[in-house]
Amino acid sequence: MKNTIKSINPANEMIIQEFPDWDMDEIAPIIEEADNAFEKWRLLDFAQRAQCFFSMAKLLRERKADYAILMANEMGKPVSQGEAEAEKCAWVCEHYAQQTAHYLADKNIVTENSESFVTFKPLGVIYMIMPWNFPFWQVIRGAAPTIMAGNTIVLKHASNVFACALAIEGLFKEAGFPENVFRSLLTGSRTSADIIAHPKIRAVTLTGSERAGQHVAAQAGQNLKKSVLELGGSDPYIILEDADIDLAVASCGASRMLNGGQVCIAAKRFIVVESKRAEFEGKILELMRSYQMDDPLDPASNFGPMSKIKLRDELHQQVLQSVEQGAILKMGGVIPDKPGAWYPATVLTDVKRGMTAFSEELFGPVATIISAKDEAEAIAIANDSEFALGGAIFTNDIEKGRRLARDVITTGTCVVNGFVKSDPRLPFGGIKKSGYGREIGEFGILEFVNIKTVVVS
Repeated sequence: MKNTIKSINPANEMIIQEFPDWDMDEIAPIIEEADNAFEKWRLLDFAQRAQCFFSMAKLLRERKADYAILMANEMGKPVSQGEAEAEKCAWVCEHYAQQTAHYLADKNIVTENSESFVTFKPLGVIYMIMPWNFPFWQVIRGAAPTIMAGNTIVLKHASNVFACALAIEGLFKEAGFPENVFRSLLTGSRTSADIIAHPKIRAVTLTGSERAGQHVAAQAGQNLKKSVLELGGSDPYIILEDADIDLAVASCGASRMLNGGQVCIAAKRFIVVESKRAEFEGKILELMRSYQMDDPLDPASNFGPMSKIKLRDELHQQVLQSVEQGAILKMGGVIPDKPGAWYPATVLTDVKRGMTAFSEELFGPVATIISAKDEAEAIAIANDSEFALGGAIFTNDIEKGRRLARDVITTGTCVVNGFVKSDPRLPFGGIKKSGYGREIGEFGILEFVNIKTVVVS
């Protein structure tokens, strides 16, 4: 009997739908179809491709309420946040529809030849492996630049959001994209190595865990294929002595608790200079208490369940280990006695080097407060991580903040007096064990093109 993959509502543990788990016998023909679609799609000009993305943006806005319900049911996102996600997807579609002709315009270079220029040509079929936490945004933010550049895509979405994956495939069709420009593959991770090895797959992009990134990078390397990896984060938010504490608390809380804390670029380590620790701690505790677990289908809810029981239990073990290692549990940290992947807003203080909460990514609604004696120690703590995706600095000395963000903090993104958000206009990605390559912005669209030199003597 063929294996199936279940979509389970994390709020109540009820099975929503079961999907077949495809083998390569079913996947390989789809890759071939995507390659055939590429040969036609690549010949269309930017204006023709853009019309499809403008249509998609319109559909996303019209159907945002329906898509938000789908996200809430499959992975627990509050519907208000799901609607905002659909709106952001519309934005990235419009951005690339408007900007790709500029981003990918031929670039003339003066040499001794009569003509020298660089042109940007699509590669072919790109394999996307995407996570569940932003089931529409993660896919469409990668698909918009990749497909506008002339490529086609086959997607392996996270297995708990297959209904979202099929909805996105349907969205491409209804927006007027040619058949097979975008396809969703209903398969688990066991087929990924064979998919990457398929001769018609030209590159692979993954957003996921460090472990998944290691496997994909190895498989891509073995097959000499380009890869882009956006992996975990343990983002440091540094609160200096001259910081606006109310602004810092509001920014840290909003970043930490968006999507129930299940965000790679969420604020995860609150590093506070000792002179401001008591004030910051008191106010962040007050803010975190305002996040009460609620039905994600309620429009007033801002905090739903985690996406899976397994991930909730893993997070809880990280909290317990940290407490055993000497961290102080100020609030939360208790699994509710009810069905579903619920976990309360939690705060750990007195977190130090060597503790689980210091060194590991806590992917859920847990804030960790780390005290530093001064600015120098705060910066050293911030950079003392294997992850380097995003980070923030809070200070009223804007020039100092700018200098530290630009030259000192080792992350892919650093914000002064705010929190990290992905933006279609700006490149996004990390260094160290947070991955490599960039998504979105002008640099993102260049990841999956042939940067081709043409010389006319």
